[in-house]
Amino acid sequence: MKKLLLMVPMLHQGGFERVCVKTARVLEGKWDVTILIFSDKDINYDVTGLRVINIDVPAAGNAAGRVMNLPRRIAKVRAIKKKEKFDIAYSFGSSANLVNVFSREGEKVVTGLRCQTDLESPNQVRLFCRRSDEVLSCSREIVRQLERDFSYKRSEYIYNPLDVDDIRAKSAEMEKEKGTSDAGKAHDGRLIFGMGRDDRIKGFWHLIKAFSLVKKEIPDARLNIMGAGSFDGAKKLASDLGIADSVSFPGVQKNPFPYLAECDLFVLPSNHEGFPNALLEAMALSKPVVAADCKTGPREIVLSDDEYENLINARPDGSSVSDITEGTYGVLVPDMCEEPDYEAANITDEDRKLAAAIIAMLSDDRKRAHYAEKSGERAAAYSPACYADSISDILDGIL
Repeated sequence: MKKLLLMVPMLHQGGFERVCVKTARVLEGKWDVTILIFSDKDINYDVTGLRVINIDVPAAGNAAGRVMNLPRRIAKVRAIKKKEKFDIAYSFGSSANLVNVFSREGEKVVTGLRCQTDLESPNQVRLFCRRSDEVLSCSREIVRQLERDFSYKRSEYIYNPLDVDDIRAKSAEMEKEKGTSDAGKAHDGRLIFGMGRDDRIKGFWHLIKAFSLVKKEIPDARLNIMGAGSFDGAKKLASDLGIADSVSFPGVQKNPFPYLAECDLFVLPSNHEGFPNALLEAMALSKPVVAADCKTGPREIVLSDDEYENLINARPDGSSVSDITEGTYGVLVPDMCEEPDYEAANITDEDRKLAAAIIAMLSDDRKRAHYAEKSGERAAAYSPACYADSISDILDGIL
């Protein structure tokens, strides 16, 4: 059986960590799979039955520590590769990619560029392209940019797997932790849901400002933002806008789907994504969605293939839509400014357009029902079986 190494810094939370574990699961029996991590702190994914190697070189808190970490990680991984003799080593994310390309020991090297931020260091991208046998991404847009901007053609995209049945089953598990917030309580008004870590790329200040405008039109609306982090800036912003009583922050949850199942609308205000799992998870539960048209990810999900091609032809530079755009499977709004702005007085045109899209969806039962149906239809296209076949074909083709 061919041997595959999947390399990821941690298994705490996040999209590519989840995909790493899913990849190991779907390839069980076809490949001899090992997951290698740099630290086992706060593992948040079920790795029962999977082989996991922890080299125990966790992230450093300062620049000097990070400089020292790279050669330590490379040396440890090279020794493991030399002993194990893997056929392919596939890494997820820039920090793992660096270790992967510099620790080659005869195996084929596959690097994963999974987000627009991965393309914002051109020298690093050129390094990965030069030293990789293949670059995999989860976005057609990334493949397009690699060819356009770096003249690199050994790249393929594969969309993340989505286990709709599992998500729906987990959404029915109503055992929630008590006392964390009021997010799990029954609500009379319409509930908007956002999900992601407390990070500037997630753009939650835009959602909170837009929600303050929504409240003026739909007084019973509520907002739930779920994810890891303190959200101190977001909480203060909600307070400054006078909407704190209508905004909940339940933190990170191992099973977020019972909460997600209660919402009326899912909103993704990110300014950077790769292939947003949270968006598709909401769609798996047949939730209508509104998403910012950040450079990769959302447009490929909420637009049909024809709509996507028309957009690319109209905007070959990959720039965002300029106004609210109703796609076949969901609604796009213009890309959001990535500079954090927690000043309550600063409401931008982007915030207003996001609010308008939310209000339009929440105010129209027929539209909301239509997009709920289309969400479920779209989610079904990303099954683990399709992913298993595709990733197997890609990996076999590299050898």
